[in-house]
Amino acid sequence: MNRLDHLFATKKKDILNIFFTAGHPNLEDTKDIILSLEKAGVDLIEVGIPYSDPLADGPTIQASSMKALKNGMTVELLFDQVKAARAHTEIPLILMGNFNQVMQFGEERFFRKCKEVGVDGLILPDLPVYVFEDTYKKYFDELDLRMTFLITPQTSEERLRQIDTLTKGFIYMVSRSSITGAKSDITQQQLAYFNRVNDLALKNPRLIGFGISNHATYATACAYSSGAIIGSAFIKTLEKATDLDGAIQEFVGMVRGEAEVV
Repeated sequence: MNRLDHLFATKKKDILNIFFTAGHPNLEDTKDIILSLEKAGVDLIEVGIPYSDPLADGPTIQASSMKALKNGMTVELLFDQVKAARAHTEIPLILMGNFNQVMQFGEERFFRKCKEVGVDGLILPDLPVYVFEDTYKKYFDELDLRMTFLITPQTSEERLRQIDTLTKGFIYMVSRSSITGAKSDITQQQLAYFNRVNDLALKNPRLIGFGISNHATYATACAYSSGAIIGSAFIKTLEKATDLDGAIQEFVGMVRGEAEVV
């Protein structure tokens, strides 16, 4: 069974998905960050493929991508690092990047490499839904990979239902119409959007991302979905960390609202 399928079959609420950029803050940190996140109790890990021209990333993630590229991160090296981490963990792992990177690597070669090294799914925000369905879905079915699509407050009901039909795994529910970045709270307008989507009774679980940064925003997201995705706030934590593992344990404990980090 795909690890994402197993996760969502066995845990229905309070799922915590942490995003970080591969090769940041240091080139060889990817494996250690993955294993530290698992030790801290994270449910799912989203590894960003650094790219020089990202579509929806805010300044924090953009800066981490530029640093990772400067450090020497490549797609080939990322696959090696994921393979090394997978030898020590069964936590679900997703790669998030731009479809241009997949095309440069070779689409079928990229998808097969994902399967080979133990990647469970992909998020490719610039890959149109109809192109996925017509051209690439066959590879995902064959390789037991999952594709996650993004929805926003502007996504129509017709498109929501189309995405729900094509999705295996989970739907990425973008909390607001803007770039990524930590925010202090969630607005009433966002809550109305969450309720509107919940009322559609979609078959796939949803995780809320963009602007989730602390226990309060995480708890609110979990109240309206299966869980939350945190990226920018975690990357800022990594940038300041002198003890990587300790900083990760403390950050996840803060998000979970634990009095003590175990």
